Amino acid sequence: MTGLTILAIDTPTLGDRSYLVHDGEVAFVVDPQRDIDRVLDLLDTHGVRLTHVFETHIHNDYVTGGFALARATGAAYLINAADEVTFERTPIGDGTVIRVSDSMTVTALATPGHTFTHLSYALTDGSGDQVGVFTGGSLLYGATGRPDLLGPDHTHDLVRHQHASAHRLADLLPDHAEVFPTHGFGSFCSATQSEASESTIGDERKHNPVLTQDEETYVRELLAGLSNWPAYYVHMAPANARGPEAPDLTPPAEADPAELRRRIDTGEWVVDLRSRTAFAAGHAPGTLNFGLDGSFATYLGWLIPWGTPLTLLGETAEDVAEAQRELVRIGIDRPAAQATGKPEDWTTGPVASFPTATFADLAQVRHHRDVVILDVRRGDEHQAAAIDGAVNIPLHELLPRLDEVPTGEVWVHCAGGYRAAVAASMLSARGRDLVAVDDSFDNAAKVGLALVQV
Repeated sequence: MTGLTILAIDTPTLGDRSYLVHDGEVAFVVDPQRDIDRVLDLLDTHGVRLTHVFETHIHNDYVTGGFALARATGAAYLINAADEVTFERTPIGDGTVIRVSDSMTVTALATPGHTFTHLSYALTDGSGDQVGVFTGGSLLYGATGRPDLLGPDHTHDLVRHQHASAHRLADLLPDHAEVFPTHGFGSFCSATQSEASESTIGDERKHNPVLTQDEETYVRELLAGLSNWPAYYVHMAPANARGPEAPDLTPPAEADPAELRRRIDTGEWVVDLRSRTAFAAGHAPGTLNFGLDGSFATYLGWLIPWGTPLTLLGETAEDVAEAQRELVRIGIDRPAAQATGKPEDWTTGPVASFPTATFADLAQVRHHRDVVILDVRRGDEHQAAAIDGAVNIPLHELLPRLDEVPTGEVWVHCAGGYRAAVAASMLSARGRDLVAVDDSFDNAAKVGLALVQV
């Protein structure tokens, strides 16, 4: 790749990557996230000028920074002409060739499947070599983007488009061309997940089901494997079509214990950002736990009734700032308030707590007394293997279904502990007697808990 530098800008909490490509003088960016300061810092560090911002598609899993980045730098903002947006942009389509510099030429390739108007971008260097392709939500590492985000009426058509688009890329590009997807690193936009961190067209030809399976097998297996996607996704494409402004990351106002109590009592969300272990040991009554050490923004955005005022509690101002950055990426722009310190600083009364345990503890308890086992994994996870007698209410359905949790002592679990902790905080806010299982579900059978297929 003569004279070109390709920098991946990872957003691991959402499972996405953006890319900055430069030749030492000018640069272009593909699929930037909302917090564009990361891109601006890289431009400054490398001493290059941004001339073009490309979007592979109108994103469903995050609010783009493309519009704001183009405005801040004067770069051209390139979007499929068929996308209905309310702002000025440079419209492009299948076959459009953009000469970014003498050493960088980008060709837009129609690759519908993740959306109907999805584009991929093939990069050619100054020698004429096709060195890579930015595939967005089309061809991923060992997978493809999911085809069901536009609704069930379109899924059947889009999944077949996705198969054809992957084959188009494989036919047009040489085996050595590197593949640079936006999704596929934990994003729910990916139909399946891979552990790969890099790949080429040749590698995908050998290992990616979309390129090794016939169309009917690919369609059948992909559709059978799709699971739920976060509820906040429905808000992302409309926000992106409006041209999102740069986010305001200034600190929110401080709230004292009396204000925190008022906000909780009026139905607002007050979220404790600490680890699940720290939260279980002591927390302000009525607060909810979404730890920064897990998929914080994904699950908070999935579960919060959209538009509910949100207050953030962190041990430090830096924790709150990190949470703010995560949240603006999904369109939750301004927290109502914040507080820092420890639980005793956030309540006028005693702190609340609940015990944590392992699956071995649960196996022992079941010998002595009846307890409610609440499984908050997704339905497909529960159906594949469940503790005999467990009640399944997926975490993303739990808030409106809390009254369905049977009476008695509740032992709540998931696959690894994070979702169980969120659920436990909801149950604790309701005053339930509970134990949060902080353990890997892989250990359940090992300690003698009977597993069944539902």
